[in-house]
Amino acid sequence: MSLRVLVVGAGGREHALVWALQRSPSAPEVFAAPGNPGIAETALCFPIDAADPAHVAQLADDLDVDLVVVGPEAPLVAGVADAVRARGRHCFGPGAAGARLEGSKAWLKQVLAEAGVPTARHGTFGVDDEAAARAYLEGMTPPYVVKTDGLAAGKGVVVTESLADAHDTVRAYLSGEAFGDAGRTCVIEEGLHGPEVSLFVLCDGRDAYPIALAQDHKRAFDGDEGGNTGGMGAYSPVPASIAAPELVDEMMEKAVRPTLGEMRRRGAEFRGFLYCGLMLDPEKGPHVLEYNVRMGDPEAQVVVPRLASDLYAHCLEAAEGRIETKIVLDDVACVGVCLASEGYPPAPDRVGDVIDGVDAAAARPDVSVFHMGTKVVDGRLTTNGGRVLTVAATGPDIAIARDRAYEAAADITWSGLHYRRDIAAQALP
Repeated sequence: MSLRVLVVGAGGREHALVWALQRSPSAPEVFAAPGNPGIAETALCFPIDAADPAHVAQLADDLDVDLVVVGPEAPLVAGVADAVRARGRHCFGPGAAGARLEGSKAWLKQVLAEAGVPTARHGTFGVDDEAAARAYLEGMTPPYVVKTDGLAAGKGVVVTESLADAHDTVRAYLSGEAFGDAGRTCVIEEGLHGPEVSLFVLCDGRDAYPIALAQDHKRAFDGDEGGNTGGMGAYSPVPASIAAPELVDEMMEKAVRPTLGEMRRRGAEFRGFLYCGLMLDPEKGPHVLEYNVRMGDPEAQVVVPRLASDLYAHCLEAAEGRIETKIVLDDVACVGVCLASEGYPPAPDRVGDVIDGVDAAAARPDVSVFHMGTKVVDGRLTTNGGRVLTVAATGPDIAIARDRAYEAAADITWSGLHYRRDIAAQALP
């Protein structure tokens, strides 16, 4: 019987993982839960709640899979990996204890402090601490950074030059108005300066192995204008003009391995992808802004296509606690452009717009179209979310990959579509 793998999640990240697993030399049969219309073109999808540990574990048993790969953060925080492992099956992704690294920014800051990892000065404030939070803000200089403690789908961070806006954000978070219970504890940080990059790492519970650097674009519109989003595009690799060649080794030793060691001390072994968000402050040096306990979205869509080695082997070995297969990247660049619905952010004004041109875009050489927020209605592909598609293209360098991505993006249309036109512009020679 062939190998079987279940990918948990419904976004562009999960589509990219399915895409890569189906190209694996190990040739596994790939299933998804719940999946999306793009994934459903090549894999059988099961419409279950990805954040329900019992249902995911039962589906893994019913399908008799050899490996479960959990894509998003919410199922990991909910304990899906723990439930799967309790059934005696391999799962790629941290248990609920390890997932606190992303599930609680206050806990993350405690871990970083104990591990001696360079990170921004900060204070943590609860629902009854609004006066103290306001006083803390008064003692800082802009920019002001206010974060929800809990998960907020990549939108729980406000960076502002305005003290009044920072005060309003604290009030909205602590009152529950903005993100409910996820915001009733917030973290206020000093603002750092410099470019942000993301380091992606593979962890097996004992050690960590770097995969690649990427850089994404969080603001909605060109020139980093507009509201914060889950990411409007990304590219990889990051040129030496932005991130020095020694950055990866430096941060593996100063940040990643000390963090994982402190987590083991706390009984939170980590197996899965680790996303290390870095601010490259020219005066203070690189600092950890955040950790995510999974691949980013859209960063996965530009890192995974560069992977030349066997993703299934990497995930299985990490789940077993014994990474042996060397991580190998193709000598190519990849650029991904996210296509979004009208009104995003904070939310699309409408869903259900008919999407045309996806097949034409995907038929272009070296181009893949990953679904993020789509739905099939009466046989037609329609929008079903704020970020709808990622058009990703590879090439021998950033410039060529970028041109290919934008040429393919121009093939796709729907009413109200918008996307940034400056993705990866900072990486051009």
